[in-house]
Amino acid sequence: MKKILTIIALSLTSLVTFAQQDAQFSMNMFNRLAVNPGYAGTNKALCATLLYRQQWVNFPGAPKTGLLSVDYGQIAHGGVGLTVDQDALGFDKTFKAKLAYSFHQVLGPGTLGIGLDVGMIQKSLSGNFIAPDGTTSANGGVDAAIPWNGAKSTTYDLGFGLYYTTFNDKLYVGLSSLHLSESDLKKSGSVPSPNVGTWSYDYKEARHYYVMAGYRFDLNDKFSLIPSVLTKSDASSTQLDINLLAKWNKMVFVGASYRLSDAIVAIVGLEWQGFRFGYSYDITTSTIKNHSNGTHEIMLGYCHKFQKPPKKHGHMNVRFL
Repeated sequence: MKKILTIIALSLTSLVTFAQQDAQFSMNMFNRLAVNPGYAGTNKALCATLLYRQQWVNFPGAPKTGLLSVDYGQIAHGGVGLTVDQDALGFDKTFKAKLAYSFHQVLGPGTLGIGLDVGMIQKSLSGNFIAPDGTTSANGGVDAAIPWNGAKSTTYDLGFGLYYTTFNDKLYVGLSSLHLSESDLKKSGSVPSPNVGTWSYDYKEARHYYVMAGYRFDLNDKFSLIPSVLTKSDASSTQLDINLLAKWNKMVFVGASYRLSDAIVAIVGLEWQGFRFGYSYDITTSTIKNHSNGTHEIMLGYCHKFQKPPKKHGHMNVRFL
């Protein structure tokens, strides 16, 4: 049974890798910088967000993703951001790090961020490969097509984004494209004796496109509803997330999401004095649900808005000249 699940996991790894290379997050409404460099600094604060996602619990080779993003919006004419993430999928690991700059332009009742990010992508395959028949590098198995000693390749990465938000933070809209260079990551090597041959690793980073939008409806002084959407595509497959958050007293939020043909998501969280905590649970609706106990995601965040000191005004009193 374990061998069968391993084969299924490897097959799904290939499907997910080529259908959607970027890691996904259910709490995408709190993770805008990672997919749109135009977002950097548009909230005029210093913010940091940490996300960890464990997908398809109890499934062999299931994805595990960690992400850290930081952005700051008090520099001249714009904002800057940093995103670092690592995604592990079976024997495959992807590490990404990128810096973003967003030029801010006042446009109507809000700010337009025009952003560019530059960074690196590193792909690696673990040498601890387990073949479907149970053969491993540890017990001496060697296959000319498999890099038993592992493989690693690094290349550069580019992204561009437009992000618009109103001054009252009610509306946001974003359009972006990542991996503009569509870089190739290649590696090759020889197979140790007694076998003779060479292996090669060739991975092409597909260009991705993102469209996001959200709006806050203030029902009264304490309650607000925030619907949002995120569409992601690599021009061969497209995925849509539809989200709805309800927030009470600007402190407690609960919500739900639907990811087309994949999952229904429950979200709960708390905001307090600049700190934010969130948890989401994905109920898988695809055929993989028979082999998975769902997906867990945790989010920690902090934002600090710098208040400009009030200008002091004075005047001379003629009585004391």
